[in-house]
Amino acid sequence: MKRSLVTLILFSAALAYAQIPTQPKPSALEQTLISAEKDFIAAAKKGDPAFFKRTLTDDFSFVGFDGQLYSRQDVIEQLSDGGLDLLPYDFKVIPVTDTVAIVTYDVVVRVPPAEDQGPPPRYQHFSTTWVKQNDAWKMKFQQMSVSHWGDW
Repeated sequence: MKRSLVTLILFSAALAYAQIPTQPKPSALEQTLISAEKDFIAAAKKGDPAFFKRTLTDDFSFVGFDGQLYSRQDVIEQLSDGGLDLLPYDFKVIPVTDTVAIVTYDVVVRVPPAEDQGPPPRYQHFSTTWVKQNDAWKMKFQQMSVSHWGDW
């Protein structure tokens, strides 16, 4: 009887473990572009204009959470001061072609409110288009979208 009970418990535990979904290992492309996004976030926090000049394409465009369109130079100037503190999670990479991919992810924005402007929405979704130019991945377009309002 004890043997049957032990067998049943072990079998149940094995069955329960087998049902836990596992995340597939990210592909080389996914690893490369997720790392590139994390490097972008680190550069925005640190204020690294050399990174932005090296990583953004000449025709880079950015759409902020307020719907405003910004140029490459606007973004370089805004992010070069540093201080943007983002906590990213739930990265997804969507390959479009061999030289184009889209990276999407969610962030929690952890920045103090700017004077007279109030805080930005705390939960946002980022979408970035990356293009491969001369064996280097460059950021061509990025858009921030508000995921949730009013919980700052």
